[in-house]
Parts: sequence; C-alpha cells; structure tokens
Amino acid sequence: MKIAGIVGGLGPESTIDYYRRILERTRARRPDGGAPHVVITSIDVQELLGLMNAGRLDDMASILVREVDRLARAGADFGAISANTPHIVFGAVRRWTQLPLLSIVEATRDAARARGLRRLALLGTRFTMQARFYPGAFEPAGIAIVQPNPAELEAVHDIYVNQLIPGDFRPESRAQVLDLVARMAARDGIDGAILGGTELPLLLRQPEHAGVPFLDTTALHVERIVDEILS
Repeated sequence: MKIAGIVGGLGPESTIDYYRRILERTRARRPDGGAPHVVITSIDVQELLGLMNAGRLDDMASILVREVDRLARAGADFGAISANTPHIVFGAVRRWTQLPLLSIVEATRDAARARGLRRLALLGTRFTMQARFYPGAFEPAGIAIVQPNPAELEAVHDIYVNQLIPGDFRPESRAQVLDLVARMAARDGIDGAILGGTELPLLLRQPEHAGVPFLDTTALHVERIVDEILS
C-alpha cells in the first residue's frame, strides 16, 4: 500500500473524521482487512483563518507548501488537504511541491458529474462560498454552482467558524442549515448541495434533505485517497 499524507487541523474534528474514514474504507476494501499507513501534520486553523481574513493568500500557500514538504520528508507517497477552504490556493501549492496532491474539489466534481447533477448549492465558509475554485472546476463540466443569498451566506459562515470548527454541533444549527437547503431548492432550483466544508458532514449526517442529495466532500475525498493507497 502507498503511504497517505494528510494536512490536517483544518479543523481538528474533521481531521479525526478523515483518519477514521480512511481506516474504515481501506479495511473494507482489502481482502485481508489490513490497515493503511497514514502520516498527518496539523496546522493551526485559526492562523489560516487569520491569513484568509487579511487576504494574505501567498502566506497561506507558503504554510501549506511547508506542511506538504513535511509529509514528503516523513515518507508519504502522496498528499491531501483535509479541508475545502485551503483549496483557494491549491493550484499554487500543487505547483510548488513535488508530492502528488489529491484535490477535494476534483473528487466532488467527478462525483457530481457521475450522478448527473447540474445545479448545486455550495455551503461552507464564506471564503469557500465566494471563491472561484468550485465554479472554476464545475462550470467546464456543465455544472452550475449556486451561492446562498448574502444574509444566508453570512449565517452559514458564522455557524461554521464559531461552532463547527471548535466542535460545537447544535441541533438548532442543523435545523437552520436544512431549512436553507429546502429554501434553495424551492427558490433556486438546486438539484444537489455540496457540503463544502469538512465539518458539515458531522452536522448533516443524512444523505439528503427535501429531495436534495448531499455531496459529502469528506467521503468523496476519502474514497479517492483510499483509491490511491490501494493503487
């Protein structure tokens, strides 16, 4: 098996979820049930959020490059970043490092295309919802990305940053996000919703709501990581 390298800490709860899922999926797919080799490096999520708020994307990319290089020195055969928002600078990180990297955005796009989805809500941090890295990957595949309206976008960002990243998963916040999905289905005609933050699958554990299927970016990324581990 190949050795997987994970840039984690973005946030801690989703990094734990990645590790658990990688073990479960690898064991399920191996005839002998053997466990994979995984190397994890952890970044302070608050440091990266501070750089995002300040618009210091080059500094953010430099930190990610440093950590990917750390994974390479630790013996990883390939790497992955266990979060969506850092993919704002994924292209630069991929160019500036030698270690092959697996993109959560590309894995999600391929799954959406395979399922025939054409109009997707994007939920996550404000940075992810407003950035071009999801539309840039999905629009050439004929898939539209739909943002929540400005008030909804800020509400989702607030839940994400102030509750989910610290590990605070509230029933009322789950209800609020599910209500948003139903509203966007009726108002915007979405046929799917991207859980574009790796803490969101920990809040929304069902596969769909109001007839709208969820694309669990953690699960899709993990499956691609396990494909590479077993390749």
